[in-house]
Amino acid sequence: MFTPERLVLARKRRRMTQAALAAAAGLSAQSINAFEKHRKIPSADTLASLAWILRFPVSFFQAAPAPEMQLDAVSFRAPTKMSALERDATLSSGAIASALNAWMEERFRLPASNVPTYPHLSPEQAAEQARAAWGLGEAPVPNLVHLLEANGVRVFSLAPDCLDADAFSTTHVGTPYVFLNTRKTGERGRFDAAHELGHLVLHSEHRIPGGREGEPEANAFASAFLMPRAGILAQQLHDASVERILSAKRRWGVSAMALAYRLRDLGLLSEWRYTQTVKKLAQMGYRTGEPGSLLARESSQLLAKVFDALRTKGMTATDVAVDMGIHPDDLNHYVFGLVPVRLDGGDQGRSPDPGHRPELRLVHG
Repeated sequence: MFTPERLVLARKRRRMTQAALAAAAGLSAQSINAFEKHRKIPSADTLASLAWILRFPVSFFQAAPAPEMQLDAVSFRAPTKMSALERDATLSSGAIASALNAWMEERFRLPASNVPTYPHLSPEQAAEQARAAWGLGEAPVPNLVHLLEANGVRVFSLAPDCLDADAFSTTHVGTPYVFLNTRKTGERGRFDAAHELGHLVLHSEHRIPGGREGEPEANAFASAFLMPRAGILAQQLHDASVERILSAKRRWGVSAMALAYRLRDLGLLSEWRYTQTVKKLAQMGYRTGEPGSLLARESSQLLAKVFDALRTKGMTATDVAVDMGIHPDDLNHYVFGLVPVRLDGGDQGRSPDPGHRPELRLVHG
């Protein structure tokens, strides 16, 4: 068995052109093209060589085609600054994570999508409506990754070689996805998650999630969603000092810069006061980080529950990776590093019966 689409996926995931893969395998570019275009089937030895070069088990290339992430349905922060290889590697990373989601859905009842869409509202109005739909009131948003998952969004981490993408989101066959950078501070990770939620809410199937206005709109949504107008006004932050901003940012779980921007946006800081505040915050190190922050980086509750449930069935992360045709360390890249990677190959567990799917419930607090 050989699935040409899987060869394309693996090659793009490893940032290789057909010519580069051909050179590494000692083949012609025409042969690689023929393999990928269903015109020729590689021999067992050739397939083993390609698998070794691309760092995937041979079984990966024998599975059914993985879900395909369409570029025009994906939100990238700065797509024009991404090389074709970087873009394809990131999309391929998302496709493999989507295959993991399909694997989980065969075995568990996961939360259904409950993401409201408001493509015709302003970002501020859409954020207010989304908060109302999810019963958040005007209080700070709790763990945002958990909140997204409770409402049917599948949240995965970006692989280490795809972190230049910051974060991205898409909806595939009715299921919303968010992919997050794991190296940012907790505050900036929350803003990224809210930004991608903005794309899902504002740029649904009625609007392409891109264009010149897409990113500013998603930023404005994230700001309003994390720092609701009424909640911020109630804190009496008019002409707030830097010290007051640093105190208030902890309540809302946002960066100092994001809160300062929101205060200016709401008319609570004059342009001059905002400029002076940002300058002082930058001098204190808040332009690139959150000095002294104790806010932990948010992770996935859904994935943790899945792996806990699998362990009770005697199934390890290594078993999951084998089932999916990927290496265990690759699996960990997509699941926030939540599962220990077992190095020995013995004592294989048994996969839970796909016909009996335990129900996983996620409730945001």
